[in-house]
Amino acid sequence: KFPLKEKQKLGVLREIVKHMQSERIYDEKELNEILKAVYDDYVLIRRYLIEYGFLDRKVDGSEYWLKK
Repeated sequence: KFPLKEKQKLGVLREIVKHMQSERIYDEKELNEILKAVYDDYVLIRRYLIEYGFLDRKVDGSEYWLKK
């Protein structure tokens, strides 16, 4: 279950991005596969990663990358 408390949520998101390469651009399918390995509701995790400033993406959602 994904934590609801803000501090715990941020901690989990920080751990998730450790599984990603900082200079790599991921397509949506690649990103989903990484997130599915962590949590079934990968769409929720992807949204949180973007909302909390860990990830950025193209407007059409075709490419994702870690923010610096």
